[in-house]
Amino acid sequence: MTTKRTVPLWLPAAEALELMHVRPQTLYASVSRGRIRAKPDAADPRRSLYHRDDVQRIAARARGRRSSEAVASEAIQWGEPVLASAVSTVAEGRLLYRGHDACALSEHATLEEVAALLWESAPPRFPASAVPVASQGNSSPLQAGLLALAARAATDLPARGRSRNVLQAEAAEAIGALADALLGTAPARAMPLHMRLASAWRRPRAADDLRRVLVLLADHELNASTFAARVTASTGASVAACLLTGLSTLTGPLHGGASAAVQALMRSAAAIGTEAAVREWLAHDRPLAAFGHPLYPDGDARCRALLANIELPPAFRELRDVGEKLLGDAVNVDFALAALAAVHKLPPGAPLMLFVLSRTVGWTAHVLEQQASGQLIRPRARYTGPTADAATQELSESTPRARSRMPSSSRG
Repeated sequence: MTTKRTVPLWLPAAEALELMHVRPQTLYASVSRGRIRAKPDAADPRRSLYHRDDVQRIAARARGRRSSEAVASEAIQWGEPVLASAVSTVAEGRLLYRGHDACALSEHATLEEVAALLWESAPPRFPASAVPVASQGNSSPLQAGLLALAARAATDLPARGRSRNVLQAEAAEAIGALADALLGTAPARAMPLHMRLASAWRRPRAADDLRRVLVLLADHELNASTFAARVTASTGASVAACLLTGLSTLTGPLHGGASAAVQALMRSAAAIGTEAAVREWLAHDRPLAAFGHPLYPDGDARCRALLANIELPPAFRELRDVGEKLLGDAVNVDFALAALAAVHKLPPGAPLMLFVLSRTVGWTAHVLEQQASGQLIRPRARYTGPTADAATQELSESTPRARSRMPSSSRG
């Protein structure tokens, strides 16, 4: 029996440099720009390991063997930038909102102030409904939120041809309606969104931490939900339709649902022990959402900003220590969200609701930017199916007349 050789996913610096034929400074520059993922070497934390796929991609490009098709195909994944945007970026381990450090903003700003920065407007108000919020019945907050945006998407006017000011006001109303649906209550008076959350959840002491979370999650480059919202915006669809697209994409377990996976891992750790739980997840090839992020080789800056202001419960400290030892990656913002929810005893769905309400601000900024460009996002597919001649031949051989001409032995 032949044993298949396993190709290492992570390479030491010497092998990466040999593949790329560059100086160490060039390798480090590619890491700082987010083009090559890196992580500490578990055997020697002073050294780093580099993601083989990223290294090979950069090496192939340098040798001039990549077609425009290959470049586009990789750019749509974790690769080079796929379209121009002035809204936000991750550079040298820092998240920047129009050039402003998001972690620094989280020390004092509100989500409304960040919206003003990203939308290039006055700080918006996210108004609560003037009428009592309808009972959700047996539906979850997420279901109510999807239905609220869907109702607006079905009636709001297309965005194309309408002024930026009108679209900003419409976005603020849609976000307010979404907050109504997610929280199931409307405040008696106008208040910033983080205060409204603290009031609805009856956690006044959590207000400042909620403010910080909303600021840190407001935008994050072209993640999956933002790109989906931009594609919708490029068609001229209404703002509500764009937000609905973003929310639908965010519900996936690999995106906004990652904090729920962290909470599930914590429940497993409480039942069988932390290291046993982590090993069980890894043995079943289940991704550990709490650890690592390709854009932050030295650790998620948003996570550090959140954890600096809360005291981790012992169970979360143990998960962090065990996970970092076994994986070699630092905890990320999904871990911090789950930890914050545990510290303040927030409702089970709070991490996703925080993610949703915060990220609508970023989606809106990208929608406005895409509308202003007037360009339709329409990539081509790299076709991998049968050719026209092969399909025609296959069809002709499957017809009754073709089968009747075949020898009986071949029809068996």
